[in-house]
Amino acid sequence: MPYVDGYVIPVPKRMLKSYTRMARWGKRLWMKHGALEYMECVGDDLNAKFGAGFKRTLKLKPGETMFYSFVVFKSRAHRDRVNALVMKEMMASGQPPEMPFDVKRMAYGGFKALVSSRKGN
Repeated sequence: MPYVDGYVIPVPKRMLKSYTRMARWGKRLWMKHGALEYMECVGDDLNAKFGAGFKRTLKLKPGETMFYSFVVFKSRAHRDRVNALVMKEMMASGQPPEMPFDVKRMAYGGFKALVSSRKGN
């Protein structure tokens, strides 16, 4: 089964262009080093009709939206190898020079897939 790194990131709307540039650069890096899939999804319908909802959980401020992002790998070991290569290349290039969001408010974790529609699983 695949392994997934997931991110939930509040982003000021005024920083969407900067975030999008960073996300496209990130996609190139992760895919270059072997990730199976890379996805960046911007909030569209965040007014939850049930449950806590992302707006409340993330304490989104006026003028902010959020990204739900994930990277898919073959396994946790594969994730560790790919992420090490990505981080090495990021450090060598000095990019991104600054994050277009508050890193302290980002939520991140690694997940074992239990159910997947990916062929071969």
